[in-house]
Amino acid sequence: MSSSSSTEMNRYWIPRLDIHKKIITQELPYYLGPDATVRPYTNEGEDGFLITTPGPCLTDEQIDDICRKSKEIWERQATIRAQEADKPLKRPLHQPVVISRGSNDSSRRRHEAHRSHERHRRYEDRRRD
Repeated sequence: MSSSSSTEMNRYWIPRLDIHKKIITQELPYYLGPDATVRPYTNEGEDGFLITTPGPCLTDEQIDDICRKSKEIWERQATIRAQEADKPLKRPLHQPVVISRGSNDSSRRRHEAHRSHERHRRYEDRRRD
């Protein structure tokens, strides 16, 4: 008789707040073992992570550690972005090209509608003469 408890997995949800996906994915096997998995999951409208593990969920201390490491990675990324803000693009051929802008399109339509109305009014004036 085989033991079904060896294949049973517990599922836990934790909110995404202050947790970087890369960090929780990287740290989870360290804390919960190689069989533990994590994936994005929305619970009752709130984004978070679904953790599947054969054992108990993360402790408060482990979650605090993941939050601290997440904050560190976000701070490093912000520092890098700030340093690179003044650098020219490495690949200028891939610079985005504006195809259309919503506000310009609507003002052009208003202008065209006004011109059309003016032409129609001149036509009506000529017919009356």
